[in-house]
Amino acid sequence: MLTKDISQELESVISQLVDEGKEPTVALVKARLSTKVPIPAIVTTIKRWKSSRQVPKIEVAVQPSVSATEERIAQLEQRVADLLSRVEQLENQSGQKS
Repeated sequence: MLTKDISQELESVISQLVDEGKEPTVALVKARLSTKVPIPAIVTTIKRWKSSRQVPKIEVAVQPSVSATEERIAQLEQRVADLLSRVEQLENQSGQKS
């Protein structure tokens, strides 16, 4: 499974909030992230930041892109269509021999 390090993004979001004079909260951080991050990871990050001003390394699973998934589905649909065509040809050949 592929993962993506989002520590920099978390640190950036927290820094922006602090620069704006806002207290980093789970809701504020989550709303500003471009990547989906589990809430427990955000909670851990905020706790660590409050105690030591450091953001721990946080990695999240990378989901395959929609276009890659759609491409794979199209390839599978084509293979199914090819196989159905071959089955029809074989059925026609066996029907002619009888």
